[in-house]
Amino acid sequence: MAKPITKSSRNRELAAIHVLASKRLRLDRDTYVALLQRVGSVRSSADLDQRGRAKVLDELRRLAGEGQQQMRNAVNLPDAPQNVRDEIAGMVTKVGALLAEAGKSWNYAHGTAKRMFKVHRVEWLRADQLHKLVAALSYAQKRARAKGGQ
Repeated sequence: MAKPITKSSRNRELAAIHVLASKRLRLDRDTYVALLQRVGSVRSSADLDQRGRAKVLDELRRLAGEGQQQMRNAVNLPDAPQNVRDEIAGMVTKVGALLAEAGKSWNYAHGTAKRMFKVHRVEWLRADQLHKLVAALSYAQKRARAKGGQ
């Protein structure tokens, strides 16, 4: 039989969500609400049920790198994203190569991710979003080459 949820355990889970989101990940309000919407289909953590709180906590812990032994640094450059998930490490390395060739910093990639997907960090993108970011950076690189060659 399932253990009944007490008000104090609910409050502890909500506090953990807020601490992970604001203190560890330093998410702004819009990014936090987008994460809640994506993971829990709500706009406020107070509206989450027990399963929703568990899913949001798991996602925040994944993003924070807690308990993940499959994480590694994808790129050893200044400002490079740290603790990148293995499934996207190759694509993050590709972004780093495109940035280095264009003479741009990682802040440029983070800003592009924010404009394209409303996600503040490259390492927080899903794989499909990361592919679109690489395509956009490649397109910008081709444009810059064409402009410089004329």
